[in-house]
Amino acid sequence: MQANGSVEPLRITTAALPPAQRLEHFREIYARGLFRFEMEPEPDTEFDVDVTLQVLPGLRISTGTHSAMRNRLTSELIDSDDLVLVILHSGLAMAKQRGREEVFRDGQAIVTTNDEPARAEHSLIQVTNLRFARNRLSPQLADADASVLRPLSRDNQALRLLASYLRIVNGELGRSDVSLQQAAGDHVHDLVALALGATRDAAEIARGRGVRVARLHAIKADAVANVAANWLSIDALAARHGVSPRYIRSLFQGEETTFTDFVLNQRLARAHARLTDPRLGARLISTIAFEAGFGDLSYFNHRFRQRYGATPSDIRAAARIEGRW
Repeated sequence: MQANGSVEPLRITTAALPPAQRLEHFREIYARGLFRFEMEPEPDTEFDVDVTLQVLPGLRISTGTHSAMRNRLTSELIDSDDLVLVILHSGLAMAKQRGREEVFRDGQAIVTTNDEPARAEHSLIQVTNLRFARNRLSPQLADADASVLRPLSRDNQALRLLASYLRIVNGELGRSDVSLQQAAGDHVHDLVALALGATRDAAEIARGRGVRVARLHAIKADAVANVAANWLSIDALAARHGVSPRYIRSLFQGEETTFTDFVLNQRLARAHARLTDPRLGARLISTIAFEAGFGDLSYFNHRFRQRYGATPSDIRAAARIEGRW
């Protein structure tokens, strides 16, 4: 527990255990005790698990890699009626429950329920498991039971948006306070409901809340990753994300800013970081400006001074005087 009331992520890795104790330690403490399933590694494979567990209100997220194994949820280990969404990022898996058997692979997802016995087998996989309290998620779904063991296509837009959102926010959740974790949990529930089939009311709420937040996160991440590219524009990002430029403008307006200001601030921050980096002390300021995405040096100098209250040369000189390099 952190001072802000949030729960710190728990990393579970077999590499931290003595090889001779690895299998039994994981089986007893984590598989049976924490995750509530029986497991057996596939023969002639090296047993290896490296996952991070994050607990949010009504939701538990584990993401990482698992070596090939066979898992069973037995009657003795059933302790809830939670719903579990398994998103397979890479690898191949099979799930059996309620007399059905489904195979799913890279980019697909499947839902299982924790109130009935189940079996699963998988190759070496990279996976995200989202375990939902049924009484929290079910009211958002048109038919919760109909979603069990019904594979979701990698082309499911809500699923793709969910996976993107989780990649972006997972690293931040452990440092967030309870209110932000609550908001993230709401957004995940919204996106999962849309992916599985939301009620009319839940879909309307999700599109106005979870989808907008997830899209904004994804567009920001794309802009930051390509902030120095000369093609970066609101029209280009709209085409990449399958939305309209007007929609993107509305997302940034919701944060009381604009796409242009966001990109400008990202470019200025990149230039500032490079100006104070001792490894780049010999690089021309003009080169740093162009590498940060500015095409006009005078505009860069004007905006930089407006943002930081000093010229690029002054910032670089101050970094040297302060002994940073």
